[in-house]
Amino acid sequence: MTRILIKNSLLTATMDDASLEYQGGHILVEDDKIVSLGPEDLDAAADETINAAGMLVLPGFINTHHHLYQTLTKNIPGMQNQPLFKWLKNHYEVWRELRTEAIYISARTGLLELMKSGTTCSSDHLYLFPEKAGPNLIDEEIKAAKELGIRFHPARGSMSLGQSKGGLPPDDTVQDEAEIMLDAKRLLEKYHEEGEGAMVRLSLAPCSPFSVTPELMKTTAEFAKENGLQLHTHLAETLDEEKFCMDKFGKRPLEYADSLGWLNNRTWFAHAIHLDTREIQKLGEHETGVSHCPTSNMRLGSGIARIKEMLEAGVPVSLGVDGSASNDSGNMLMEIRNAMLISRLRNTEHWLSARDVLRLATRGGAAVMRRGDIGQLAVGRQADIALFSMNGLEYAGALSDPLAALVFSVRLSPVDFLMIKGRLQIRNGLSLINEADLINKHNLLSASLLKQAEKNSRMIY
Repeated sequence: MTRILIKNSLLTATMDDASLEYQGGHILVEDDKIVSLGPEDLDAAADETINAAGMLVLPGFINTHHHLYQTLTKNIPGMQNQPLFKWLKNHYEVWRELRTEAIYISARTGLLELMKSGTTCSSDHLYLFPEKAGPNLIDEEIKAAKELGIRFHPARGSMSLGQSKGGLPPDDTVQDEAEIMLDAKRLLEKYHEEGEGAMVRLSLAPCSPFSVTPELMKTTAEFAKENGLQLHTHLAETLDEEKFCMDKFGKRPLEYADSLGWLNNRTWFAHAIHLDTREIQKLGEHETGVSHCPTSNMRLGSGIARIKEMLEAGVPVSLGVDGSASNDSGNMLMEIRNAMLISRLRNTEHWLSARDVLRLATRGGAAVMRRGDIGQLAVGRQADIALFSMNGLEYAGALSDPLAALVFSVRLSPVDFLMIKGRLQIRNGLSLINEADLINKHNLLSASLLKQAEKNSRMIY
């Protein structure tokens, strides 16, 4: 048994049901679980003691929407000012050049970036499987996550509606529907973990209404229900998507998803911007989750999601950084801050507070991922803990409310300590891997990818 004692915090914010916050005190971890915590001092034998003086202690953040391979294609010239559909068509011409090594390296890069901003659990939506890359790309992401020690919810994405059939993606990036479902079964049997403390948990994630057929959406929903898996997709992200659904299916996006068996408490949608009041109420009635991606929504000019109304309707709401080509970062602290700020472009009754958005990143993420073992600091919960020093220049003058300072101020340095499943994966801001080597490999792959895409270019800048 390994024991780690965290003591003397500037502030510990548990995010438990009572929203307990306390100064000083302790958290005692045994192996993978929290066994004691509270505002009182604790003199206990431990294998390691972390003096958290001057530090803010929080549950690790939970990122519920990402496309890790996009870390290779940030801010490409010519695509920086394009709305979603045109942006996608151009990026597909680059992404069709992805190969196995690029998936692995980009996953390591993207997941480490998340970890260094306090993330202990992340989903990833990999829906693009170029013919030349081979079929087992999800395996490479899982390998990277295991090496880094982060909890990982791979969403086995899919696209089956290529350009020749009226879809958006090139034909060589989509797959046969039987092949997709066969791989879903393989991944379920090989990697999926149930129960408390699971480190890898599979979900199924057709990409979007404009890149998969209704038949695949329905078949995937049926398979997920039979096997107790979660469902995920992009929905109601743009008005272009709404028009596509109305023209092709005669239904708004949410109505279309509902007609295919997608409204239930195992489903979560990314974005969910263009929903009317009745649709928001319907999500709440079904306990269908939402991954709010404020930075991407701003980057692509997609709109402002009605998060306050969703919360009032009982919709489980979380945060997602989205792919790094539509965010250009994978920083959860930035996502948390932007979730607060973008809400303030609306009327004041719809504003979110600093504590509201931190709760989205912790308890909200746990609710959307259907996990009761993470997302809060409490006895019996998994020891997924992030410690942030508040002694930096950026927080000078902000310590009247340290928890709010983490959101209102822009952090310049990485998380100081990050514990996942009771193991310290980041210590004093340093990870356990050779970051310089990873960055070099990543940049070389990125340059090669763009060079090959330009050589075969059919891009429509």
